[in-house]
Amino acid sequence: MVERDGTHVSPVALLGRSPAIVALRAEIASAARTHAKVLITGETGAGKEVVSRLIHHDGARRTRRFVAVNCSGIPETLLESELFGHIKGSFTGAYRDKPGLVKMADGGTLFLDELGEMSLRMQAVLLRFAETGEVQPVGADGASGRANVRLITATHRDLRARITAGDFREDLYYRLNVIQIHVPALRERGDDVRLLLHHFLAAAAEAHARPVPRISPAAEDRLLAYDWPGNVRELKNVTERLVVRGGLDPVAAEDLPVEVRRAHSGPPVLVGAPIVAASSAPSPDHPATTGPERLWARMQMGESFWTVVQQPFKAHDITRADVRALVALGLEHTQGSYRQLVAEFQLPPGDYKRFLAFLSQHDCHLRFQRHRFAARSGVSATRATDAA
Repeated sequence: MVERDGTHVSPVALLGRSPAIVALRAEIASAARTHAKVLITGETGAGKEVVSRLIHHDGARRTRRFVAVNCSGIPETLLESELFGHIKGSFTGAYRDKPGLVKMADGGTLFLDELGEMSLRMQAVLLRFAETGEVQPVGADGASGRANVRLITATHRDLRARITAGDFREDLYYRLNVIQIHVPALRERGDDVRLLLHHFLAAAAEAHARPVPRISPAAEDRLLAYDWPGNVRELKNVTERLVVRGGLDPVAAEDLPVEVRRAHSGPPVLVGAPIVAASSAPSPDHPATTGPERLWARMQMGESFWTVVQQPFKAHDITRADVRALVALGLEHTQGSYRQLVAEFQLPPGDYKRFLAFLSQHDCHLRFQRHRFAARSGVSATRATDAA
């Protein structure tokens, strides 16, 4: 995403009065007084881009461009071209020279979100730019100039763990990790949930020209008790859903989304829902259940793949790595059967081709043979992958 309303980035708000947010504001102010590179960590939806925009807006580069790039939302084959541009004829479809987003951000700030999803090859390209400032378009024999940008990066991954696993370059980590800022999860922010709930209700009502719905005490108690795995982004989406539904005055506990209700009352018994072993279907409400396991558990409770996975993926709430891990989890359960996986993901048989097309389009279609081998040999899919 690139700001296109001139060169000035409009201010954004970091709402909250909790000690965690007060401390975060102080870290933002400190980072804004420098030109140093910043690495922002925190869970998906916690507000990492908001923090990056505030650093830019409060800093010396506020009158220049803020350019945001989601590294997980652009295929690797296109990411280098998007960032550094290309020359005419360098690849099929390159009909003209393209400057790239780094050049657009010259003098301003370049924000790279989901840094942990970047391939090792792209990490090497980014390291070269971070060290030299030189911009080499795809297809060029050498650098075409330099760009003076402030690099702010963000990730929800544990980069140290990825370094240990060989998936992230240690030299790039230390190059980008000059100032590190951690954004707290919403569940760590105490009564900020109440403040944000009423703020987003009012904002959604104004955006959709609807009255602000009243929240019953029982419904508010459940909203405050929910652990918000999707953080501020999830809370904002829930409030908008309540506003656009309309006719809920006041909003009762039973009007809340199923995942919020289930957090208090436990999972309902679904007629016709597939029966899975406890070891294969982790509870969506268990504190240790995160990422792909949570998505899997929600679908085992009756929600559709299109709702649980496709829509959040398009909104960049989950990453390609999350989808691939979920598919691997499902194939392990179905012993490599994609047709059975369609049923496990709560899709009708007629969605089989559409489902496969989605996976192929986003490079999430995994080899089923390794999971069938694992089932026949009695080893885990992970060990089968190592043997393949």
